[in-house]
Amino acid sequence: MATKTQIEDELRTIEAVIMAAPGGLLIDEISDATELGVNRRTLQRRLKALVDSGRIIASGATRATRYLASSEQADRQDVEPATEQQADLFVPLSRAGSKILREITRPLAARNAVAYDRDFLESYRPNVTSYLSEAEKQRLHRLGGTHGTVQAAGTYALQILNRLLIDLSWNSSRLEGNTYSLLETQKLIALGQSVETKAPRDAQMILNHKAAIEFLVQSADEAAFDRRTILNLHALLADNLLDDPAAAGRLRNEPVGIGGSVYMPPEVPQVIEECFETILATASAIRDPFEQAFFVMVQLPYLQPFIDVNKRVSRLALNLPLIKNNLAPLSFIAVPDSTYTHGLLGVYELKKIDLLKDVFLWAYEKSSARYVAVRQTLGEPDPFRLQHRTNLRQLIADVIRQSLDQIAASRFIADWTQNNVEASQRAHFIEVVETELLSLHEGNFARYGVRPSEFQAWQNRWQNA
Repeated sequence: MATKTQIEDELRTIEAVIMAAPGGLLIDEISDATELGVNRRTLQRRLKALVDSGRIIASGATRATRYLASSEQADRQDVEPATEQQADLFVPLSRAGSKILREITRPLAARNAVAYDRDFLESYRPNVTSYLSEAEKQRLHRLGGTHGTVQAAGTYALQILNRLLIDLSWNSSRLEGNTYSLLETQKLIALGQSVETKAPRDAQMILNHKAAIEFLVQSADEAAFDRRTILNLHALLADNLLDDPAAAGRLRNEPVGIGGSVYMPPEVPQVIEECFETILATASAIRDPFEQAFFVMVQLPYLQPFIDVNKRVSRLALNLPLIKNNLAPLSFIAVPDSTYTHGLLGVYELKKIDLLKDVFLWAYEKSSARYVAVRQTLGEPDPFRLQHRTNLRQLIADVIRQSLDQIAASRFIADWTQNNVEASQRAHFIEVVETELLSLHEGNFARYGVRPSEFQAWQNRWQNA
């Protein structure tokens, strides 16, 4: 006979599993995920108790009943209203991931306080230790490969930049509780127009993501897992969001806490500094880009090297090897925030990666499917544009920033080309630049690194000339 304490523990475990699946679960799926070892009739009684108390809701009838988080619980978890089929939002958990979920959803009082374990990082040996199995790496490469000719670092990301800016900015911000909708994010990124009824902090967070993503894509051939790249990435993401502006782009020298967790990150600045350098050196030495990405997703948040914005840095930094190798990026499309948070808690409190890996693998499948579809609409890249991509970007940006009309722009382009492009390529180069200027609109100017106000001023001049 189960005690009241045992029953409540079982109820919490079932509730946590259902909360991690915004699409809801069938009873057999709940049984597999919880591994409580109770018979079907007992599980039905537990589910009925949760439904009767309003902690979950039941949808459907008989064996087709799907159990979902109640609207009250969903509001507390800040779950984004689904924009895809609800069933698609369920992150299937491995057996190991399910065990982690049960452990880290116990009451805080039942979990033992744990401190940062430096050996968890230092025991990792690049290209010997591996968080991802060979089969998982091979599958990820199949999902994310562009299957095209060898291209310069960042070419693929540049081609899908407009879509990537919106997807990754919105989803990464959403995982931080940002209240902007996808359409509001698109308008903010394209036109710089914020929503007056929403907190300025939300708009700042999204614009910071945009700047950080552009930084990674546009410097793909130079960016690396080095101090300069990661500190600047933090500075861009934290801009105007920290109480101390000087903390942006600087390792912390004070303690931080993790809400809802018994984990205590390191406090000694020297330890933070040394472990930060170890993370960068280790990531740089890993040969497989997906293993690099997941290693960073695990280790950067575990260290908490910055006073804030650590998870955002990890979500963008993990894309660096994918961008450099022209693989589909990971933009966390449809990832439930509760499942992502639970995966990180598994790392923080247990030093176990399986639940976070479940999120990583599922999220990459979702993201790669999006960008393969986008890529198929683009056709093969123009070799000429690829050869001159840096000059093209700079020249078009100069035309916009100087608010040149058609006549002034034509003269400016001709003069610039005369001095910077080989004679045999000048006519084609001018044609490409002018064609690109004619095709610019509010939805595609971000790839040239100009501010919305600069684009708007140029567009007004261009159209009224």
